[in-house]
Amino acid sequence: MEKIQFNENDVFLVTGGAGFIGSNLCEAILKLGCKVRCLDDLSTGKYENVKIYESNPNYTFIKGNITDIDVCTNACEGVTYVLHQAGWGSVPKSIKMPAQYERVNVQGTVNMLEAAKVNGVKKFVYASSSSVYGDSEVLPKREGEEGKILSPYALTKKMDEEYGRLYKKLYGLNTYGLRYFNVYGPRQNMDSMYAAVIPIFIKKLMNNEQATIYGDGRQSRDFTYVANVVQANLKACKASDDKAGEVYNIACGEQIYLYEVYDVVSKLLKQNIAPIFSEARVGDIRDSNADISKAMKDLGYNPKYMFEEGIKLTVKWYCLLYTSPSPRDRTRSR
Repeated sequence: MEKIQFNENDVFLVTGGAGFIGSNLCEAILKLGCKVRCLDDLSTGKYENVKIYESNPNYTFIKGNITDIDVCTNACEGVTYVLHQAGWGSVPKSIKMPAQYERVNVQGTVNMLEAAKVNGVKKFVYASSSSVYGDSEVLPKREGEEGKILSPYALTKKMDEEYGRLYKKLYGLNTYGLRYFNVYGPRQNMDSMYAAVIPIFIKKLMNNEQATIYGDGRQSRDFTYVANVVQANLKACKASDDKAGEVYNIACGEQIYLYEVYDVVSKLLKQNIAPIFSEARVGDIRDSNADISKAMKDLGYNPKYMFEEGIKLTVKWYCLLYTSPSPRDRTRSR
């Protein structure tokens, strides 16, 4: 990834820093020589993801929950940039637990926005989602052309975007919403029942098992390697103040079908196991690929890892991680 210049005295707060995307952000920031605070309650993140940074003098771990305004306020003290990744993912889980998603994803984000405002944070970059496009059949997906929301998770992300816009307009806080499109890569959890499709495929095929494809396999996604997301977050921190209050698609501009993903992972793992096809899930978007021209123009975003390269790196990482011949050892939580 290209090196983005920051002042060595800059302090980054990464919420959800022990999670998949958050831990990759922590790693990248420390490599830049800047200070990073990792805020996580470890409810979904894993301390193993950031344990290696314990001895780094530029790294601080804060165990706390974003639903606690005092935790948020204290964590933001002296912070230059907030990269807000904390929150609950998963469309199916949100359909089962809408009230909890409201509390964590909406109230938690408002708490962080308020804490950043009070502490004079320079930039507030937050994770949104392609799910906000809802039932829109327009391809590629463009900011400002959203359809009707299909899940509580998507609704929480849409509300986060509206609060981000208001905090810029009413209070002058420079906020930048990043609509992630199907992020994958190292450290993504493959063990949760709500795990994303790529780690599920990898896990099943590594263990000589059939994976389930919900629907006919011709659903399309704009799969985005995590290093591209890291780049987008860091470039948003350098973006012009007059681009604040906006939301941006963060993807590759590719349209990849689920059956193609399964075939590619199978070939990389040298497997020949047919998938199981099951009924499509409620709340899932049928097709999704992004127009990323706004992020390229306003943020200088330029994805470096397209699907062909990103999936190879991802499969290689999991293979190196789970080298035990025992399926039990290989699938243990990381």
